[in-house]
Amino acid sequence: MKKWFFLFLSLPAFLVSCSKSDGNTCNYAVSNVMVPVADSITLQNYITANSIAANDSMGIFYAISDTGTGAKAVVCSNITVNYTGSLLSNGYIFDFNNSATGISFVLGQLIVGWQRGLTLIKSGGTMTIYIPPSLGYGQVDRTDGNGNVVIPANSYLKFDIHLLDVQ
Repeated sequence: MKKWFFLFLSLPAFLVSCSKSDGNTCNYAVSNVMVPVADSITLQNYITANSIAANDSMGIFYAISDTGTGAKAVVCSNITVNYTGSLLSNGYIFDFNNSATGISFVLGQLIVGWQRGLTLIKSGGTMTIYIPPSLGYGQVDRTDGNGNVVIPANSYLKFDIHLLDVQ
């Protein structure tokens, strides 16, 4: 099931339609997706109701546990992470990676919430990101390999992330 969610993390090409070349040129663009006011209010209400100390930045809420000391990620960075992804609505963990070596992605291929959040810490840092649907998977159900809905459309997401490395 983890492999399917790896694909889903990298699928929001409808939000960022670009590609990375093998050369030094970066073809990824920083997303300018605007978060609807209703999404922001819902997320703020969740943060307040649950007494979470979080900051608001670019449509996401986040709490940084450790800022890290290494390199800082940009949209074209290859990042290595361990993470747990869950639904805010019920805490259901829909995906995770907690291996000794982590899992690597190009930041520009991931959902916009990750693109915005992970630029706030450096390699070695840890954070929790609270993502509205407009910066996550939007209005599309995400299913596992058997067609079961695992992330319903318009879901608010929570990711606990340890940024292991930035290249």
